[in-house]
Amino acid sequence: VGAFHPPRVVVADPETIATLPELQRAQGLAEALKHGAILDAAYFDELQDRGGELLAADGDTLEWAVTRSVEIKAGVVTEDEREGGLRQILNFGHTLGHALEAASDFALPHGSAVSLGMVLEARLGEALGVTEPGTATRIRHAVEAFGLPGTVGREGDVERVRAFTRSDKKGRKGKARYVLIERLGVAAHAEGGWTREVPSAALEGVLKPLS
Repeated sequence: VGAFHPPRVVVADPETIATLPELQRAQGLAEALKHGAILDAAYFDELQDRGGELLAADGDTLEWAVTRSVEIKAGVVTEDEREGGLRQILNFGHTLGHALEAASDFALPHGSAVSLGMVLEARLGEALGVTEPGTATRIRHAVEAFGLPGTVGREGDVERVRAFTRSDKKGRKGKARYVLIERLGVAAHAEGGWTREVPSAALEGVLKPLS
């Protein structure tokens, strides 16, 4: 228990995905979009372009997407098996995503929560001058193309969401830390790693729709 050990083999059967309802396929595609957002802008764009095929569970398109996402994630995990550095970038969209998910008492599905988290954290990065302007809008259009939410509703009040961010696994000393991106396909390195604290005023700015 608690030991790190790479898998001997990974089996992914894209045909199984076709047995899921379209809504559930879309939830998984949120993570694929995240892979593109942090490391491969061309993949992000192609996912959006081929969204109809993916939602329709086209076999060849699913195999392409599963293969590329596995390549991206496996590359990161192989380089940083114990999540002490680069692997942190896989949490883009998850600090606010997990908080929104919990604040909704888990009525908000995980993929939907991550979709909102990516949009909001891109908006946060833009407000801080870290993320290229317009990135949040591009992410919003992409997630909405899959039927996922790109604008936040009343998933929870601001203080409730903020409280959940402080319990995020990336936090330090009770303070939330965020993975930001410079632009699509490029994660933003921060001093001492890949996560950073953000000013309260900036966070409140992106959470205003909740109030």
